[in-house]
Amino acid sequence: MKALILTNRVPFPPNSGYPIVVYNTMKGLLKLGVEITLFSINPLKHNLDVEDIYDPVFDQISFHSFHLDTGVNVYDALVNIFSNKSYNVSRFYHEDAARLLEDVLKETDFDIVQFEGLFVVPYLDVVKEHTRAKVIYRAHNIEFDVWERIARTEKFSPRRKYLEFLSRRLKVYETEQINRFDQIFTISEQDRQSILRFGCKAPMEVFPVALDFEKYVTDPSKISFPTLFHLGAMDWRPNKEGLEWFLDEIWPDIETLNSELRFYIAGKSMPEDFFHYDSDNLVVEGEIFDAIEFMNSKAIMIVPLLSVSGMRVKIVEGMAMRKCIIATGMAAEGINCVHGKDIMIANTPDEFYRAILQCITNPKKWREIGENARKTAERDHDINTITERMLVIYQKLISA
Repeated sequence: MKALILTNRVPFPPNSGYPIVVYNTMKGLLKLGVEITLFSINPLKHNLDVEDIYDPVFDQISFHSFHLDTGVNVYDALVNIFSNKSYNVSRFYHEDAARLLEDVLKETDFDIVQFEGLFVVPYLDVVKEHTRAKVIYRAHNIEFDVWERIARTEKFSPRRKYLEFLSRRLKVYETEQINRFDQIFTISEQDRQSILRFGCKAPMEVFPVALDFEKYVTDPSKISFPTLFHLGAMDWRPNKEGLEWFLDEIWPDIETLNSELRFYIAGKSMPEDFFHYDSDNLVVEGEIFDAIEFMNSKAIMIVPLLSVSGMRVKIVEGMAMRKCIIATGMAAEGINCVHGKDIMIANTPDEFYRAILQCITNPKKWREIGENARKTAERDHDINTITERMLVIYQKLISA
């Protein structure tokens, strides 16, 4: 079986949510004998030199990429207002990229073409024109829902109005495209229900984040306590907004609980202003080399997201690393977890305060939640189980 996977960035190295999901999908499918070709937009924001990729998965695939500046351009954004296109999506399309993709399609007779996320959907017409392969759309989240939630939290009125405008355009595009595919994959059951509500007629299956648990090895002897940590890419607006809320509204009370308590913040593209927070117990590390080692060395994971959709890969990774995770209900959406058993849900400053207090005064509690989290992750997110089920769907589509 031959599959072409389209991505809006190069999923190497697998060091954040989207790359991890795509990487593990390819890794699992390769193990099952699927021949994979990867076509990636290589945006300036996440630009990667292919010569720097040293990975066994990369060595097993056929790879093509197109360098593209997908950054926001003020002039283009203004012009876009008078069109009927979604600016969020159109920034990822380029005619030269389409021609390169056309060449790839002519070279190989693919059975499956899988679109990883909404931002590569503008290339659907090219795919449909040059192959008879079955086309699959994997919704990593409901994109317009993310932007609607971001708009609701924006206090500056003109910016909020523009964000609302972008989310409306995005909603139109997302709902129009969904029925052009032979199959839809969603990350969570919540997302499946959302897509059903806006009129999806294509068959749908839920495929949650897949992890290779051989990678997630824990060493309790290296855990420092009492410690809190937050890990996430800070060029993703929901991460930045959520962490600002936590630091402004919750952390000042938390750090008085214990003079030895430390809160570690890590992630790429760390804004300069985070380094200026006046707190003796706050350690801002910025981008780190080894996320697994970082998580292993800390006790309690904080995920204070206020505007998201889909499934948070870092939470699933934290569960795999036996972390006690304290997260907003929105951050935990789509994950089969139970408050007080394998995660702690906190939606207000008071709830975060109580949850953290409970954990640092009762170490047995956070360790127990962490052990349960690992069991849940193994049950729901095993790479072999998930990709085997995905291959069954591929085979059904081809034989139909």
